[in-house]
Amino acid sequence: MDTQTWTTRRGSNPRLETEQVIEIPTTPTGEVRHSNNNGLVSPTFKTALIIASWYFSNIGVLLLNKYLLSFYGYRYPIFLTMLHMISCATYSFIAIHWFEFVPFQQIVSRKQFFKIAALSLIFCFSVVCGNTSLRYLPVSFNQAIGATTPFFTAIFAFLITCKKESAEVYLALMPVVLGIVLASNSEPLFHLFGFLVCVGSTAGRALKSVVQGNVAAITIQKAREDSFIVFLLLGNSTVAYLVNLTNFLVTKHTSALTLQVLGNAKAAVAAVVSVLIFRNPVTVMGMTGFGVTIMGVVLYSEARKRSKH
Repeated sequence: MDTQTWTTRRGSNPRLETEQVIEIPTTPTGEVRHSNNNGLVSPTFKTALIIASWYFSNIGVLLLNKYLLSFYGYRYPIFLTMLHMISCATYSFIAIHWFEFVPFQQIVSRKQFFKIAALSLIFCFSVVCGNTSLRYLPVSFNQAIGATTPFFTAIFAFLITCKKESAEVYLALMPVVLGIVLASNSEPLFHLFGFLVCVGSTAGRALKSVVQGNVAAITIQKAREDSFIVFLLLGNSTVAYLVNLTNFLVTKHTSALTLQVLGNAKAAVAAVVSVLIFRNPVTVMGMTGFGVTIMGVVLYSEARKRSKH
């Protein structure tokens, strides 16, 4: 019996002769990818620069918000949030249409539109609650509550997607809650309403990861009396845009787990810097609770990583 060749088998099906063969380009090597940087900036230095920008912008907007809302007397967190959103839209428009940093993408379906709208509402709710809490709570306590995001993420993941984690992961969340209980009981500047809206902000951030007030006339009047507030609001809005931009860049150049670890360290750094700048009183028990919360978040991250493996 003659052995059937590849040419005979292919020729036996005329349909295959008319199909267009798509050539798949080869994956560039590491040397080629690195050469695209034109030798100006190494990938490691670029990633470190992005992480540093993310740190400075996050801590900067946090301290600016606290200064505006608590010390400067600008008591309009909703309007401040609106300025943040407007600045993000404006700077994004300039980056896309003028400088063409990234290609413009259009909404292709009604389903996609509703998904984006839902995420936008959740994000806006989270930012409003976070800014409002800064009127009543020190930054250190605000960051301690914000560190409990993994706890709410696990809850929403179970309620919305029915995703269950291992017993080890859920046990690792216990120090997260225990740390907040210790910090809350010993916080000298504890404010119930500030605590509740800060928890709402943290829950909103967690929900977003799983799935305006009109005071313009008052702001204009304040700007006429004190022009420095214009500089503060513009600077605050610009840094808020950088927070969102660098957040995506850090995720792109590292990983979601790295972003979470960096976020935990950022919370600790922000708490220390705020105490040094604003001189808000802290207690040993409060700092211990904050430390227990951060330790619980680290244990939770490690437990999730082991459960996936």
